[in-house]
Order: sequence, then C-alpha cells, then structure tokens
Amino acid sequence: MIRFLTKRLLRAMFVLLGVSVLTFVLINLAPGHYFQEMRLNPQISRETVAALEVEYGVNQPLPVRYFRWLGSACRGELGFSLAYNSPVWPLLKPRIGNTLILTTAALVSSWLIAIPLGVWMASRAGRWEDRISGAGNTFLLATPDVLIALGLLALALRVGWLPTGGMHAPGPEREELGGVKDLAVHLILPLCALTASMLPVLVRHVRSAMRDVLHSPFIVAARGHGVAGFRLLFGHALRAAANPLISLFGVSVGMLLSGSLLIEVIMSWPGVGPMLLQAILERDPHIVVAAALFSTAFLVAGSVLADILLYIADPRIRVEGTP
Repeated sequence: MIRFLTKRLLRAMFVLLGVSVLTFVLINLAPGHYFQEMRLNPQISRETVAALEVEYGVNQPLPVRYFRWLGSACRGELGFSLAYNSPVWPLLKPRIGNTLILTTAALVSSWLIAIPLGVWMASRAGRWEDRISGAGNTFLLATPDVLIALGLLALALRVGWLPTGGMHAPGPEREELGGVKDLAVHLILPLCALTASMLPVLVRHVRSAMRDVLHSPFIVAARGHGVAGFRLLFGHALRAAANPLISLFGVSVGMLLSGSLLIEVIMSWPGVGPMLLQAILERDPHIVVAAALFSTAFLVAGSVLADILLYIADPRIRVEGTP
C-alpha cells in the first residue's frame, strides 16, 4: 500500500510541476501585460512604469521569472499579485474554501442521485420508464451549463424564494437566519445548477455499467436462486460494477471543479472562478497560475482517491501490483 501511494504521489508532483510550467509560459507569452495599460495613462510617466517593471521583475527573462515564482511557491506565497499588491495565497485561500464547499456538496448530491437513478434505469432497460428517463437525461446533457444556470436564476427571480447571488445575506438578515442556515439557503441555487450539469454524465455511466453486469452469468444464476429486487441490484450487481464507477469518481471531481468555475461567475459565488476571470482580464499572471494549480491539484487528489478505492475494492490490483 505504501509503495502504491508513493508512486501515485510522485506522479501527482510531476503533473503539478508540468502544469505550473505550461500555465506560466502561456500566460506570460500572451499579448499584453499588467503595466501595458499604465503606459496609456498620461498621468503616469514612462519612467515610473519602467521602474515598476524592474521592481516586479516583469522585464526579466521568462526562466528567471518562473524560478522566482517557484521559490515563492516553496515559501507558501504562490507568487505576488500585481493587481492586489499582495502575495497570492492569502487572497486565494478563502476563495478555495468557498469553491470546495460548492464542489464537495455538488459531488455528494450528484452521486447520491446518479447511483440509484442509474441502477433503476438499468433494471428497466428497454421499457417506457427507461425511454422517458433517457430522453430527459439526453435533453439535460445537451443543455449548456450557462443556460441551466441562467434558467435557474430566472426562476429564482420570478419566484423570489431563494437568493440569486452571493454566499451570505447582508448583516441583519444573516444574523436573523444564522450562519449555517444562511449559507445553506445561498448554496441551493448554484448547487442545483452544478448538479444538473453533472448528473446526466454520471447517470449514463452508472446505467451502462449496470446493464453490462445485469446480463452476466453470475447475476442470472443469482436470479435463478431466488435473489431479486433491491438485494440483487445493490448487493450484487452494483458491487460488480464498482470498478468503472470508482474510476469515474476521480474524473467527476475535475469535471465538477471546471463546471463550478463557470457557475460561480454566473451565480456571483465568491470562489476561485470570479477571481480567475478577473486575473485573466487584468493580466495578473501569478493568480492565474495559482488557480490553475489548485484546479489540477483537486483533479489529481480525486484521481489518487479513486486509485486508493480501487486498490481496496479490487484484490487483483493488490496481487498483480500497481498497473
């Protein structure tokens, strides 16, 4: 187990290092930089702009800038934000927490809905219930995430039951509701949007994995011995279909995170998404690199967790060694 985890963690470190290099190079090679707009301001002299570029190291070669950033990352700062005039980590830390709240809630709710729904659709394969559910699933899958979020916002504005943005109510309302309840109320709308965008993919994979297992000989034999209903589906078939679903779990973490960045912008959720968009528009490179690293780290963590679950669930991996 220790050897298995060590190899996975070493791979994760190389992935994070490669993503940091690629993101740093791309954001710095993009046209324009943070101080370019200052040159257009007649109130700021060219000498002042040049001095700022020297102070912040913008005029240095790209490898020198990267290794300076790498040293800052090793110190826990993750670089320096030009727009906020502050180290990146204190700025990004609360945003990461907010994104994790939304993403974790969506991950749990998506799988809690997808597993029983996918199992039920597989058990009713070919029947009218499966066809109606499949049509609804296909419609939801074809609907862009932006349209789902905007539709939910329009519904919330029309009904007026839920807040349409933010993470907390203003001071007096927040004290009246209480911290946890206030957070839960503001979480409903972005959670529904993110779950609806992810659910069709999960349901399709659960249904496909279960259909393959339900036609296998040992399930047919179990039916012949009188095992049926809930016990057959969830006690035997779902366990046999677990391997591809565990692998999908790791991928779904990254998919939910990428979707959450867009939902956060639309729903005004104070996570990484709005800060990343603002940093891209302002050419604030270190925030962009740090946000990309966080997204990659979250995806890698999901993949490593899936590998650990597979290692525990499948004895063949333990016997044959690490694949």
